[in-house]
Order: sequence, then structure tokens, then C-alpha cells
Amino acid sequence: MQRLDLKVSGLIFCLLLAGNAMASNPVSRTHSYNGLALTPPMGFNDWAHYQCHISQRLFVQTANALVNTGLAKLGYRYVNIDDCWMARYRNAAGHLVANRKLFPRGMKWLGAYLHAKGLKFGIYEDAGYKTCQGKPGIYGHIQEDVRTFASWGVDYLKLDYCYPPDNRFPGKNFSQVAHLVYAKVSRALRHSGHAIVFSCSPPAYVFGKPKLFAQVMSWIGSVCNLWRTDDDIFDAWKSVLANFNGNVTLGRFSHPGGWNDPDMLEVGNRGLTIREQRTQFSLWAEMAAPLLISTDVARLSPAALKILSNAAVIAVDQDPLGIQATLIKQEGSVDILSRPLINGDHAVILFNKGSKRTYATVSLKQLGLNPGRYRLQNLWTKQITWTHRRIAAEVRSHGVVMYRLHAIP
Repeated sequence: MQRLDLKVSGLIFCLLLAGNAMASNPVSRTHSYNGLALTPPMGFNDWAHYQCHISQRLFVQTANALVNTGLAKLGYRYVNIDDCWMARYRNAAGHLVANRKLFPRGMKWLGAYLHAKGLKFGIYEDAGYKTCQGKPGIYGHIQEDVRTFASWGVDYLKLDYCYPPDNRFPGKNFSQVAHLVYAKVSRALRHSGHAIVFSCSPPAYVFGKPKLFAQVMSWIGSVCNLWRTDDDIFDAWKSVLANFNGNVTLGRFSHPGGWNDPDMLEVGNRGLTIREQRTQFSLWAEMAAPLLISTDVARLSPAALKILSNAAVIAVDQDPLGIQATLIKQEGSVDILSRPLINGDHAVILFNKGSKRTYATVSLKQLGLNPGRYRLQNLWTKQITWTHRRIAAEVRSHGVVMYRLHAIP
């Protein structure tokens, strides 16, 4: 997706959304519409780091790196190709074809290579006339393109929304047209004979427009497995923070098989400090977001690999209850989030947005927990402590303290 200007900050937008149109737009699904993606997808997507600088070699090297580093065993199994993979025109039969200079062996070969590695194959298209980079879109070719993807062994379809077919639906607004088009693709995917996770983009195109955003969110979970909620992320702290702010209050839409997607992980890239990378990873896990790495996986630093390999934080993201965290409290520059987990546990994050180290506290009562004694495991330092009243910690600038709480009988 091309970057959009943030006309309204994420946090202000969410406050408007909560107080305005949401009451008249109930969520239309509380379960996976197709039985897939019962935990947030994990893997790789090239766009945030490479954009159009892609090739067959890149995805082969990435697949090998996911396996060789042990990331695949931790759940990073999707290898997703974004825009720019296809030729500028369809072939004489009207079928999509790969750019042969970039992918000389074609997409069916690449899908087979990924599957032989125990990985999953993801691909990109657009619901409109053209992709954001001017390649052929799916509109007018839905059935044949879905059949093509299934024949290639595609396991994940990211469907963008540049160049929408608004002119084909006079009198209908953005949400109504998007619903019709995405629902048609969704039906085709369900009947393709192959299990394909469906990633959708319409909410990101009306981010900052509360009424339209509310309308899109009222149906998105009935036809998609995950959906972009924010602007395209890029390798800078302000972008990570904006997408966090835009996504953090949308938990009522999230459920197993239907995930709010604040976009890709910047872990491993140079625009964030190691602390900021650790923070993004923690916040995305707390929000039950997809964990899609967008960096040079084959050249991950030991520090970045350590972040991505934190099994305790991954377990929070992949928790089978599938409940996104709630923003419990804001105390100065600190946001405090809590998320219920399986077996009665809770994941709690103290997140310091500010430029100075600060001290933050939250009581068990504020977290909605019953009185009693709790075991606290710091998911980054591994330190174990106990509490029966409150959680308190000093949090560094742009950092998090992340705990897993377990009630002691």
C-alpha cells in the first residue's frame, strides 16, 4: 500500500471512533469466517524493508534463514511476497504471470520450494483495477486469479485496495463497494479447494475518517482473517508509535481467526534502537497482532534475533484465547495494557512513550484482578517476583516492562 498522510493522530482518531460511530456498528463476527488463522500469522513480508527490490533469490534466502535460525520452529512460517512480483500485463489467456526477470522459475516453483522447507507461501494482489505499483489488479478476474493462486499452492493472500472499482457501483460509498468486492473474493477463496488465509486492507484507507472506518470495521471480520488498521509502517519510531496508537483501542474487533493488523515488524532494521525494537515486538504481541518480519532475515544481528526468538513473548501473541489487550490506564507518558491469557494468566505491559525514564504503577484492582498473591515473570529479564497489591516498575524511554501474571492458589 502506498503511504497515506496521517491527518489525525492515531490516539485522537481512536477516541473519536469510540465516542462516535461505533455504537451503531456492531461487530459482525466473533470467530474465524473460514476456520483459518486461529492465532495471528507469523512470518515474513518484504514490503517495509525491500519494497520493489525483490527477487526469487531473496525469498529463497529468506526461507533458508527462517529455517536455519530456528525462527520457523518458533512459528515464523509464512513467507509473503508483496507488490511488484508480477508482469505489467496478463498473458494472452488473461492469467497473472510473474515477472520472469525477477522470478525466472515462476510462482508455482517458489511455492513448492517453500512448502518443502515446511513453510507457507503468501502472495499479494489488489482488489481494484491495478495494484498500488501499477500491476494488474484482481477486479474482473476474481475467479480465475483465485484458481491460479490455488494452483500455485498459495496459503495467504494479501489483498490491497488501490484503484478501487467505485465507478462500477454508482450510489454506493467506500465501505459498501469494498464490502461487495472483498466478500466476492472471500467466497472464491473458500471454494478454491485450498486453505488460503485472507489479509485485507480497506480499514487502512479510511484511517482518520471515523464514520467510514466504523462502517468498514462492522463487516471486515465476516470476510477476512486479518485487516490492516493503520498507515504503512516504516523504519522510524514515530511510525511505530502512530500505528500502536491507531490499533490499541480496537480490541473489540479482534478474535481468533480475525486480527487487527498494525503492519509489519521493524525488528532488525536500523531506524529503531534495540530498545525500540524490543518495544514494538512486545506491543504487537500484547495486541495479538500478526508478527510479520520485514528485514534482511539472512543478516539479522544477534540482538535482533534474540528479540524475535523470545518464546515467552511469542506465547503471549499466540495465546489461544485470542483476546487483544485493553488500555487500562495512562499515567503521564506511560500506557498500561493488560491482556487475559489461557489458564487465568494475564500479560501486562508498562510502556513509556516519553523521552525520560519514569516510574509507573498499577493496582491489581485497576487490572480487574481478584485480590490475592500473584507471581510476576518479567518476560525480558526472566526475573520472578511476587505481589498481592500492585505492579510497579521504572520504565526507560521508549521502553516496556512486560510481565506474565499467574495467580498463586
